[in-house]
Amino acid sequence: MNASTLPAGLDAQLRQGLTELGLDANTLAPPLLDYLALLHRWNRTYNLTAIRDPAEMVTRHLLDSLAMHAHVALGTLADLGTGPGLPGIPLAIAHPGLRVTLVESNGKKARFMREAVRQLGLDNARVAESRAEALDEPAAYDNLTARAMDTLAGIIAVGGHLLKPGGALLAMKGVRPDEEIAALPAGWSVEAIHPLRVPGLVGERHLVVVRRTAA
Repeated sequence: MNASTLPAGLDAQLRQGLTELGLDANTLAPPLLDYLALLHRWNRTYNLTAIRDPAEMVTRHLLDSLAMHAHVALGTLADLGTGPGLPGIPLAIAHPGLRVTLVESNGKKARFMREAVRQLGLDNARVAESRAEALDEPAAYDNLTARAMDTLAGIIAVGGHLLKPGGALLAMKGVRPDEEIAALPAGWSVEAIHPLRVPGLVGERHLVVVRRTAA
């Protein structure tokens, strides 16, 4: 893993984006680029993500994942259907005090994440090679997140059992998902909808915060 294998200019692109998000670029850019270099190398063989251009990966993977950073409470977070570790690995890098479980049933992606966690020295991240609904860790997490996994109701159906009482689902969405909000199951409600700006990304992004209102 060597970030020097990436095309020139990515470091400046990432640092500018991190600064716009209010994050410490000097601290975070090196490990994030190391993660990106590993992802880019593995992706040639294992097809972990459809995005192949490293500059596009900076925007659509790293910065998009970190756009929600200010809304993530420290504690425990399960990232459902995380794929190659998005947003869980960037969030674990940005928040050393956050304990992240990367939930992914695809074996190739789980193997990649285990290698990334090892090479990056991410003591606050672990990989659970499992479908979300099969993860037997009831009420273990302060936060759930899912970047592109399902509808809000679908995420709750497979992962709601993982949330602690008072915990929150932090769902990354594109346009404001009013139809999905209207279809939330009984006992769940939206606490907040935060418009997000992702540096370099054209299009809407919203973070929907959902909490359980009844047992």
